[in-house]
Amino acid sequence: MTVAIVGGTGPQGSGIGLRLALAGEHVILGSRDAQRAEEEAKRLTAEHAPTGKLDGASNVDAIAAADTVILAVPYAGHEELVRGLADALTGKLVVSCVNPLAFGKGGPIGMQIPDLSAAEEAARLLPGSTLTGAFHHLSAVNLHNLDHDLRHEDVLVCGDDVEAKSEVIRLAALVTGGRGIDAGALRLARHLEPFTAVLISVNKRYRAHSSVALTDIPESGENK
Repeated sequence: MTVAIVGGTGPQGSGIGLRLALAGEHVILGSRDAQRAEEEAKRLTAEHAPTGKLDGASNVDAIAAADTVILAVPYAGHEELVRGLADALTGKLVVSCVNPLAFGKGGPIGMQIPDLSAAEEAARLLPGSTLTGAFHHLSAVNLHNLDHDLRHEDVLVCGDDVEAKSEVIRLAALVTGGRGIDAGALRLARHLEPFTAVLISVNKRYRAHSSVALTDIPESGENK
């Protein structure tokens, strides 16, 4: 399958795209600026020679060529962007890794938004798409540092469609070499997204790039 990443030139989007391409997937980095996306894809390909294919295109063209679309964009402008892509995203499996966070003197905190999570906001705006949430807690720095072993990090996947979650869990395992874990219904995104603020705070305090790992889960990630 082909995976498009809306926001594919950003740190997290390009990191997820690179890891998927290294695992053999065909990835299209999407951007409002097609030339910028093409240049980023060429740069990553030249530097890392992935076994998969890594291309760049406008967001619309990337989505049109893909089966699965990952939304890896800042929350600012999220509603306008997603609404504008609604027609292109119809019939697609959409993975939201958007984290609505606010930053102030006290540090990061999860924003209170009308739909309670960015994933649920996207689901409202995309009635013709199948929404899941995943990849919220992966560090962009770790994704780009190919010497960093991600196998100990778990990717929590939420959604209301069982088959869609299975596909995203498969992609998660390709990104990290570890596990994707079924975290439950899409509404759980309202708890997964703001937890990113906790990780940012911990990382700042310890000068680390920590992520999430769950205990007492079977190695396969399957239900007991």
